[in-house]
Amino acid sequence: HITPLKTSHLELVSKVETKLYHRRWVMLFLFSAVSASNAFMWLQYGIISNIFMRFYNIDSLAIDWLSMIYLLTYIPLILPVLWLLDNRGIRDVVLVGSAFNCIGAWIKIGSASPELFPVTFFGQFVCSVATVFVLGIPSYLASVWFGEKEVSTACSIGVLGNQLGIAIGFLVPPILVPNVDDMDELAHHISIMFYITAGVATLLFILVVFVFQERPKLPPTQAQATARTIPPEQYSYTASILRLLRNRPFILLIITYGLNVGCFYALGTLLNRMIIDHYPGEEVNAGRIGLTIVIAGMVGSLICGIWLDKTKTYKQTTLAVYFMSLVGMIVYAATLSLGHLWVVFITAGSLGFFMTGYLPLGFEFAVELTYPESEGTSSGLLNCSAQVFGIIFTICQGKIIDHFGTLAGNIFLCVFLLIGTIMTGKTFVTMRNMLYRVIASY
Repeated sequence: HITPLKTSHLELVSKVETKLYHRRWVMLFLFSAVSASNAFMWLQYGIISNIFMRFYNIDSLAIDWLSMIYLLTYIPLILPVLWLLDNRGIRDVVLVGSAFNCIGAWIKIGSASPELFPVTFFGQFVCSVATVFVLGIPSYLASVWFGEKEVSTACSIGVLGNQLGIAIGFLVPPILVPNVDDMDELAHHISIMFYITAGVATLLFILVVFVFQERPKLPPTQAQATARTIPPEQYSYTASILRLLRNRPFILLIITYGLNVGCFYALGTLLNRMIIDHYPGEEVNAGRIGLTIVIAGMVGSLICGIWLDKTKTYKQTTLAVYFMSLVGMIVYAATLSLGHLWVVFITAGSLGFFMTGYLPLGFEFAVELTYPESEGTSSGLLNCSAQVFGIIFTICQGKIIDHFGTLAGNIFLCVFLLIGTIMTGKTFVTMRNMLYRVIASY
């Protein structure tokens, strides 16, 4: 039996004793590798869409759905996965995610034949389930394992894993699967790509089973120490979501994040069609342009993460990066049809630097707006919004490109980025007004 005095003393000791473990980097990089493997499979069809359309004898919308299934699956499954994260912990969630990733990759191996499109779609669906288990983890993993001065950087590296997978997904498929006329040779190239992805996914699953840990023995920060003292029965998952949905600045952030990242998803899915439309036969360069977008974005993500750790200027940085995403999109749309591929590389890179650089900013700003709610829940809701807008933008932009051309499709995205920029400014006005009301009440 512990007296109240002893209990408060024990809590005080647990609050004071914090420690950073070197193996936190192993957890981060292993998770990032799983995320990269899954993101690669998202784009392995879309970036060579013209080749797969001919191989499976399907239309452009069917190919787009091989990318959009990743976005659609997320929406109904995110709430059960968030419940699992809060009740079972990060290890079980990452383990299940890497298992789905591995199973989906092996299913695809059996689909390298022109009549087996349903099998490849089913394999992609299984991989898309894995996305739900890994996409919202970076901010949660960063807060559980990393210190206060490195949490934004750690979150950026976690997001970077996903971006690295997208980068490889832009670069590698056009190299592994050249646009050859002979269908047997094409099937051989496609099966090689599927075997490589399945091998990597299997290795990562084995590593997660034996290496990935739930959390360090001692908490890394005082905030984590406090979080550990809250008994599970005192935490209501439903009440947490309802509190978040009553948080006006967070609701505005959900919408603005969804608009920005939804534009990125549409751009990534339809990039091959846009480039081939203006530069026929340039599948490999379409992949390289996608790679340029993502690598520039990875640099942007890292710089934003380090900047936030140093300055903590969430509001100003978020608004500046959002505005520059809009500027980048306008310049990209205006220069795509000029006939110079090197210009597209430069404008696409500058767009990627800000648009992809915004991803960890949104996560970190959400954690800042919603503390002490679970990081997994806030980032899960952000991602859910991004998936919804991603599907809408991909379908609408695809139809606009088919009927009115790529310029009209890109102007469509510019309009929504402008709306997002205005709403981001509005978020800060709302926050300031709420702060004034709180001060006035005192």
